Amino acid sequence: MVIVRWYGHACFEIVSSKGTVVVIDPHDGRSLGLKPPRTSADIVLITHEHFDHNAYSIVAKPSASVFSMHIGKELINDVWFIGIEAYHDREKGKKRGRNIVYKLYVDGISFVHVGDLGHELDAEYSAKLGSIDILMIPVGGTFTIDAKGAWRTIENLKPRAAIPMHYWIEKLNLPLRPVEDFIQQKPSTWNVVKLDDNTLSIEADRIKQNTIYILTPP
Repeated sequence: MVIVRWYGHACFEIVSSKGTVVVIDPHDGRSLGLKPPRTSADIVLITHEHFDHNAYSIVAKPSASVFSMHIGKELINDVWFIGIEAYHDREKGKKRGRNIVYKLYVDGISFVHVGDLGHELDAEYSAKLGSIDILMIPVGGTFTIDAKGAWRTIENLKPRAAIPMHYWIEKLNLPLRPVEDFIQQKPSTWNVVKLDDNTLSIEADRIKQNTIYILTPP
């Protein structure tokens, strides 16, 4: 069983069945008007060096392995991951810089977290990333792709399921659009599952095809 927790914005915790804790794009809470993440990570992955994605000191154990904008393959404990270069804008980083897309394998589940993706991912990225079980994708616009761009990326990458992130939630002090914009534009072939808290417990053979998981922030 893999545990996935969302701490608002783009911050996720993934816990393997052996207890390895991965945190992606940690924020400090205070700077965004949100609660800080409450976890202790063995591995921290940072997609880009912006203040709302790189607060590793908030979550990292003293012994943690911290990877910032890391390209290439790594195996830490029972977690395998790879970083692939993408961009924070539509002009190959000229406006906001580079942004790393991470693909992780945890207990037979492939996760892809695209960070602050500023452009749609096309067939070339689909070939690089391969099959995806759960895609974590921004939908709030302004600094990233918006709802339309998210759906076009989903269409290109063809994940089994997706978790929207980086959208406006209560008390967030960034000008993002709410997740409802994304839900309203979903194709009829996709289903929405809304969870009452910020935690998803999942096994590889129980991931529902064409499902959007909406997690409630803590």
